[in-house]
Amino acid sequence: MAGYKPVAIQTYPILGEKITQDTLYWNNYKPPYNYAVTASSRIHIYGRYSQEPIKTFSRFKDTAYCATYRQDGRLLVAGSEDGGVQLFDITGRAPLRQFEGHTKAVHTVDFTADKYHVVSGADDYTVKLWDIPNSKEILTFKEHSDYVRCGCASRLNPDLFVTGSYDHTVKMFDTRTNKSVVSVEHGQPVESVLLFPSGGLLVSAGGRYVKVWDMLKGGQLLVSLKNHHKTVTCLCLSSSGQRLLSGSLDRKVKVYSTTSYKVVHSFDYAASILSLALAHEDETIVVGMTNGILSVKHRKSEAKKDSLPRRRRPAYRTFIKGKNYIRQKDDILINRPSKKHLELYDRDLKNFRISKALDRVLEPSCTIKTPEVTVSIIKELSRRGVLANALAGRDEKEISRVLNFLIRNLSQPRFASVLINAAEIVIDIYLPVIGQSPVVDKKFLLLQGLVEKEIDYQKELLETMGMMGMLFATMTRKESTPASDGLLENKRIEF
Repeated sequence: MAGYKPVAIQTYPILGEKITQDTLYWNNYKPPYNYAVTASSRIHIYGRYSQEPIKTFSRFKDTAYCATYRQDGRLLVAGSEDGGVQLFDITGRAPLRQFEGHTKAVHTVDFTADKYHVVSGADDYTVKLWDIPNSKEILTFKEHSDYVRCGCASRLNPDLFVTGSYDHTVKMFDTRTNKSVVSVEHGQPVESVLLFPSGGLLVSAGGRYVKVWDMLKGGQLLVSLKNHHKTVTCLCLSSSGQRLLSGSLDRKVKVYSTTSYKVVHSFDYAASILSLALAHEDETIVVGMTNGILSVKHRKSEAKKDSLPRRRRPAYRTFIKGKNYIRQKDDILINRPSKKHLELYDRDLKNFRISKALDRVLEPSCTIKTPEVTVSIIKELSRRGVLANALAGRDEKEISRVLNFLIRNLSQPRFASVLINAAEIVIDIYLPVIGQSPVVDKKFLLLQGLVEKEIDYQKELLETMGMMGMLFATMTRKESTPASDGLLENKRIEF
């Protein structure tokens, strides 16, 4: 067995994956901290790396729905289900101000640009402007005909703010005119609105759509984006203003370029997304989900340069020594054969330990990071005709690993031709003993369904290829007909 040839690991191109600057930037986050939260009459403030809240505000009569900081970070305003709006000092616990006027749940609150007024919107269809020093209501707007669920204030003009409602409209109000100055029709119940820092562009989200409006042109629609499969619930802008983020009930966060409005990156989460926020300089991304989990990802810190003195390396002449040496007639050349190191699965195959070799490549570290290695070993065992022997005689834990790998990778076109054969062998071997383990039975039935579906896809693909082949053949025949007619005419003339 000195001439054993290692298994050639076939490389498969992964279609659709493109490494861009956005991919590198947005993937540079650590694994998330997950906080379990529930709807309650409390507001918790967490430190950057603390698992427990460092501050709690609990002076609410009912569930707290929304909260936001003032720009200087000293004050916090919150709205609750009973229609109350309360203002807190970050250093204290008791509310500084209480604003009462809404009759139903308050879903949006924000500070105006001058920092002395608060805007709130509620399910009683009203939008109110409050004066902080006097704790009084200044204005009330009743132009919406359904729940007011989102809003934001301009960061430049203290008199302008925007609200979105379930009546499908987004309105910009000016406190100097006591009415809305711009109104746009989103077409779906509006879940979130976002005003660019310059105040010239407005983004609205509702249904599956994210729409961008030019406010300098009276609310003209610039672009309508439909990249989510379910309702878009939240919007966020990066610190540079060059990237727009949207979260949806389809469990994805999409990142758009604000120049081309194309998706440049996407995050996947475990549950439907309800809220989304970015910290200063995009250092932290925070996502709230329907399963009660608050996911917090922190950006990875740059690697610190080693302050130790660098070890002196050999001079350049050391590496090129003997490079130009000319072999003499009496010199004897001795070649040292390079020792080949075999992988562990190759050693097992060399010694005919086929089940052991398959077990090695079914380890999670291999099946997740390098599934092509597992597929190559399965292909080699099939070529040798011993795949059925390697798959037989496995207990519940071992067969679960095999089923998990097949279920995860069977539908991938690059692995389908190899894994369909392996799946059919597994079904033939273990079908007589089905019913002994509920866990294995569930995976087994799922694998059967995947195999049947994949075979149907392959049949449809072959039929389509056959039809396309006939069309191409017909087109080729038609293109060659004029030339052949000309040859026949020339022959007739010669006769």
